[in-house]
Amino acid sequence: QVGSLERVARQFVILRNEDSITLVNDDMNALQATLNDMSALTEQAQATTNARAILVGARRIVRTLSRENLTDADAEAAIAQFSTLRQRVDRFSFILGSHIDAQLTTLQQKTRDAQQVSAWQTAALLPGTVIVVLYFTLLVARPIRQIDRAIHQLGKSGFSKPIEVKGPTDLEKLGRQLEWLRLRLLELAQEKNRFLRHMSHELKTPLANIREGTEILLDGTVGELDKPQREVTDILRLNGLKLQQLIENLLSFSAWQTKNEVLTLTEFPLRALVISVAKAQRLALKSVQIQLRLDVEDIVVTADRDKIRTVLDNLLSNAVKFTPKGGEITIRATSTPRSFVLEFADTGPGIPQDETPRIFEAFFQGNQEQGGHIAGTGIGLSVVLECIQAHDGSVELVNTDEFSGAHFRIHIPQKREAANQRIAANA
Repeated sequence: QVGSLERVARQFVILRNEDSITLVNDDMNALQATLNDMSALTEQAQATTNARAILVGARRIVRTLSRENLTDADAEAAIAQFSTLRQRVDRFSFILGSHIDAQLTTLQQKTRDAQQVSAWQTAALLPGTVIVVLYFTLLVARPIRQIDRAIHQLGKSGFSKPIEVKGPTDLEKLGRQLEWLRLRLLELAQEKNRFLRHMSHELKTPLANIREGTEILLDGTVGELDKPQREVTDILRLNGLKLQQLIENLLSFSAWQTKNEVLTLTEFPLRALVISVAKAQRLALKSVQIQLRLDVEDIVVTADRDKIRTVLDNLLSNAVKFTPKGGEITIRATSTPRSFVLEFADTGPGIPQDETPRIFEAFFQGNQEQGGHIAGTGIGLSVVLECIQAHDGSVELVNTDEFSGAHFRIHIPQKREAANQRIAANA
């Protein structure tokens, strides 16, 4: 601002007109306003004194130049005073800059102090925050895990264990709803099992009469049958046996579901049992011209004979349903020091991969077309699984290049102790 004032003052000295002196007065007013604003930034007396001296010096120069009888000597003297004025401006700028630097330093220190205080406060609050977060996490996580276990238990048809959830009120309310659901599902399961038992028992009596009448016809007690009559009677007998197997499966399934079934362990030759089951289904095999290949070792096993027979009967009848006419079914039995292994394989279409996880579910029936006149119930493989698990064994569907169709492999422990433990658990 002083530089601008000096420039217009020199122009006035040269031109000596009213416009030039007006510019000088305008710059003088601007300088005064600037000095007032800059002086307000600091309360230091030295800065205020310098600002006042600059303003006094500038006014003296302007008054000198504004004289009507201004001589050249006076004008030159006035212009020469700008040198002193610039020195005072430099001094004022230095004082003001030093003050601003000091203020910045103070502000920076306050900022650092505030940051340090904030860091200490954060460090002090962090453990408490972590503790609070952990507390609420545990408070919510435990009932959520309880709910997760309860839902998993219900999904696996485990209705015997009560559901209790402890935690926040909303989660406890959800736990009570799950307990209500468990009781309702348990009631429905019990009703289903009662229905299966009653229906199966009601069917057994008329079926026994049908089978007895069929056997009387076949043995010639009421007279000899000609060939067409015998063929029809054989069909009746075969389907009577199939109905009997379905009813026995329903009874076995109901017994396992209510945990009323126990094992009766005996020692028996496995090969003889396999041959007996095969003979019982010879008519079914013959009707569709299926070849049965037996590769069974002469081994004596300790197991529940009736349950193993149920396993053999279900797997063989299941293979007959899905093996095409003229196909082949293989039954293989081998032994190891700790277990015996049963294998059933056929030349049917096999089991689709998307159905494999569900084949042992009760009442599940795949999309494959079944043979025979009587549709299955979908519990045959479920009964097989229950019987094998009762012996602490395992059953699985395996994929091999040896057989084109379904291939089931069963492992049953040879040790009596393992089975005895299972009996104690079921008792």
